[in-house]
Amino acid sequence: MKRHLEDIEYSENTEVLAKFAKALSHPTRIAILKHLGAQSCCFTGDLVDVFPLAQSTVSQHLKELKNAGLIQGELKPPKIKYCINQENWNTAKSLFNNFFD
Repeated sequence: MKRHLEDIEYSENTEVLAKFAKALSHPTRIAILKHLGAQSCCFTGDLVDVFPLAQSTVSQHLKELKNAGLIQGELKPPKIKYCINQENWNTAKSLFNNFFD
């Protein structure tokens, strides 16, 4: 018997894991997270200096990570300071560990 995707119910954890996985699906986003983890926090301009990408591209990657809840930004006019959202990062690690276990 074939099951249709709309017939499958997902747990909240499955949806959260998928959101994190989507955010991590680009190598630049993984590199940004590694950089933020090593620096604790930094400004958008600092990331543009580290990665050979246009500011608009870096900003788009930051937006994806922020929308997934993996990072948080604090407005420090005229800049935005970004750091890892530790609570959600710990949740992501736990969900991925359970998934791969």
